Amino acid sequence: MHWHSISIEDTVRELKTDIKHGLSMKEVQERQKLYGKNVIDAKKGKNLLQKFLAQFADFMIIVLICAAVLSLVVSYMEGKLNFVDPVIILLIIILNAFLGVLQETKAEKALEALKKMSAPTAHVLRENKVTVIPSSELVPGDIVILETGSFVPADCRLIHTVNLKVEEASLTGESHPVEKNAYEILLPDTNLADRHNMVMATSTILYGRGVAIVTAIGMDTQVGHIARMIMEDDTPDTPLQKRLARTGKTLGIAALIICCLVFIIGIYKDLPPFDMFMTSVSLAVAAIPEGLPAIVTIMLSLGVQRMAKKNAIIRKLPAVETLGSATVICSDKTGTLTQNVMTVTEISSATGKEEIKSDFGFFLLSHAALCCDAILQTVAGSSDVSGEPTEKALVLAAYNIGANKNDLDSMYKRIYEIPFDSTRKMMTTVHKSPDTSSYRSVTKGAYDFLIKRCTHIYKDNKQQPITSRDKNRLNAINEAMTGRALRVIALAYKNLPQFNKSDTSSLEKDLTFVGLIGMIDPPRKEVKEAVRICRQAGIKPVMITGDHILTAKAIAKDIGILTNQTEAITGEELSKMSTQRLNDTISRFSVFARVSPEHKVRIVKAFQSKGEVVAMTGDGVNDAPALKAADIGCAMGIAGTDVAKNASDMILTDDNFATIVSAVSEGRGIYDNIKKAVHFLLSSNIGEILTIFVAILFGLPTPLVAVQLLWVNLVTDSLPAISLGVEPPSKDIMLRKPVSPKKGMFADGLALQIVIEGFLIGSLALTAFVIGVKYYDAPGMHQTLNYQPWVGRTMAFSVLSLSQLFHSFNMRSNRSLSEIGILSNRSLAISFVICAFLQIAVVSLTPLAKVFQVVPLNLRQWATVFLLSITPIVVVELQKKIRKIG
Repeated sequence: MHWHSISIEDTVRELKTDIKHGLSMKEVQERQKLYGKNVIDAKKGKNLLQKFLAQFADFMIIVLICAAVLSLVVSYMEGKLNFVDPVIILLIIILNAFLGVLQETKAEKALEALKKMSAPTAHVLRENKVTVIPSSELVPGDIVILETGSFVPADCRLIHTVNLKVEEASLTGESHPVEKNAYEILLPDTNLADRHNMVMATSTILYGRGVAIVTAIGMDTQVGHIARMIMEDDTPDTPLQKRLARTGKTLGIAALIICCLVFIIGIYKDLPPFDMFMTSVSLAVAAIPEGLPAIVTIMLSLGVQRMAKKNAIIRKLPAVETLGSATVICSDKTGTLTQNVMTVTEISSATGKEEIKSDFGFFLLSHAALCCDAILQTVAGSSDVSGEPTEKALVLAAYNIGANKNDLDSMYKRIYEIPFDSTRKMMTTVHKSPDTSSYRSVTKGAYDFLIKRCTHIYKDNKQQPITSRDKNRLNAINEAMTGRALRVIALAYKNLPQFNKSDTSSLEKDLTFVGLIGMIDPPRKEVKEAVRICRQAGIKPVMITGDHILTAKAIAKDIGILTNQTEAITGEELSKMSTQRLNDTISRFSVFARVSPEHKVRIVKAFQSKGEVVAMTGDGVNDAPALKAADIGCAMGIAGTDVAKNASDMILTDDNFATIVSAVSEGRGIYDNIKKAVHFLLSSNIGEILTIFVAILFGLPTPLVAVQLLWVNLVTDSLPAISLGVEPPSKDIMLRKPVSPKKGMFADGLALQIVIEGFLIGSLALTAFVIGVKYYDAPGMHQTLNYQPWVGRTMAFSVLSLSQLFHSFNMRSNRSLSEIGILSNRSLAISFVICAFLQIAVVSLTPLAKVFQVVPLNLRQWATVFLLSITPIVVVELQKKIRKIG
């Protein structure tokens, strides 16, 4: 039902209520059975066990679990039960699951926040008596009393208003209070922000009073519709999650194929089936980087800590990387791109624009301050103004040029006033002159209404009769200021030789026009630069607001979002577009004005249909569904509602749009570092696979056993990989285009590079194995049944581990180590020392050597291991030099 499009009488008739006496208790009870409670429904979330089990729904993890179980079964069938390998694998899997659950403990609480925002009590007329009841007990047809400062408990059709102004910014995006008029009848398709005869649940009464009929409660309210959108919309997987899922699946399938291939080759070569099965399991362990999920989680956590120091709190870990892939940032205007504080920016006299800090400015603004109800408080030189936003702007502007409202009120006592109302569009106050018996009335209001009451004009510091030429000039000035999206307030005065409260009919006649005051919610100072950097980084900034299109265009043009007037569109035009047409044309628009919550979600999804990675910033209830639907939602921490915060992936604690820029930079840096870690781990794993695979092909004993592969993957690989996560972003990171979500992690030749480096590491380990077998193990004994290549295996194990440690330095940058400095990443240097020490300890200490099936090496053998291990640095450094010359 379009309650805003029918009369008060029809509303009363439809809802079968009584505006004089209210509903009876019997009717209330019947309606409560029919409509239920005035509450927001909740969506049941996952419990801890469900969250924990969900962590195992990953192809790579499933393959690892199978490998662990098979390892245990095969060892049992061989008659020597081995718990070491499967236990280590399972411990890593459980650790990864635990970390995943830990990051999800701050579950979505958007619906709970919506409940908290509901008014706890309501003043309602029932059985001819006004009582205070819990707002949850309201039913459609109830008559509610609305007063200044109260929350609106449900969606209501107004039936009586007196100077009623309502704050709806968190619901509609309006940056200033909305005047309400119960007696208007509007068109059915009127926008939510323009329904002046309605008040919506969770909005606030700022001024005046009213009486209204409840038309919708609970999930049927506008805020209820938002709650339903939040429940129905699932947050999409992030680009990182998709890439890692593809990588994991690819590695898992590759591992299975290699295992089968090795097993078949072994059987073909008449090798023992059980031995070949264990070798295949070892290969599976080698092929899958077990520590990768945990390492990525740790790297993201480190990024979260760095971003928190830069005023960006991450609620969901993958959001860090998603920011780096963002191609579109949809931002709410009010309080995000702007300061959410109406500010006087321009004044004008009858002759044209004037300086605010001028004699005329002082005269105009001091009179405007007198005609305001806003309260000024000054403490230790700082000022704070409370009241209606327009009046706050006027009082503060006067204070800033030396006209203190408190001093003015003391000097020119207010003795009478005519409050503002939506019919007259004016407010008048009467003041007594300090040293005389004369009086002066001051009137402020809408220019079109005020100019008709003026017979004189204040010009050249004196009062003169107003001419048609003056009026034409003032009309042009007003139109120009309005065209610049300024909210224009006109001011006039009247000198009164005497004043009689019983005769005030002439107070707003024969006035002297003083001037025009233009104000706007100005952009944040840092936003222009942030928008410029976004464009430079290949990110499209988009403004989405509930404000008028002229205001939206003016702000967007000022900060650089709008470059062409055709890039702006209204919610009304949007509603007439089909989903397909919107998807086809979405790239043309940068500004969306007068939009509703449903529009915001449509806009986000339209951009996503084009393959864009969409970030949405916002602070209000109306932003929550779009924040949730976006690839990454960024809520404001100061002005943001709980609903917006809990529907978001990231919270900006300083409410600063510019923080998004540093967050994007950080996100890109983290993605680069994750890519470096994946590059490092996979090239290492390929080296491990190659070492075993080639040895079997040539009929050699297995050069590495499963426990050694696990040690390399989980210890000597993991610490350097984590240390790569703290590599600072490169200086040109915000000069690059965003990484396309369609682009694989191994694009641009990375896959080939990983394979080549893997072959290098594998060949070095094999070389060490062959040297060990040929020169240090019993010559000619490798063909015997019980032969164990102890020295060869130890040298291969050591070279594999140490060469990867050296190789980690190659991952830091495409530039030479001599340019960036070997020790510029101290974490990596420390990791190298720790891992090298652990590797030497494993080989040199007898108890550990038994566990890892190795023997101590002599000095010559260690020298061979070192020379082979440092080779990756030499080769890659030469490659970088050649590439630079080329």
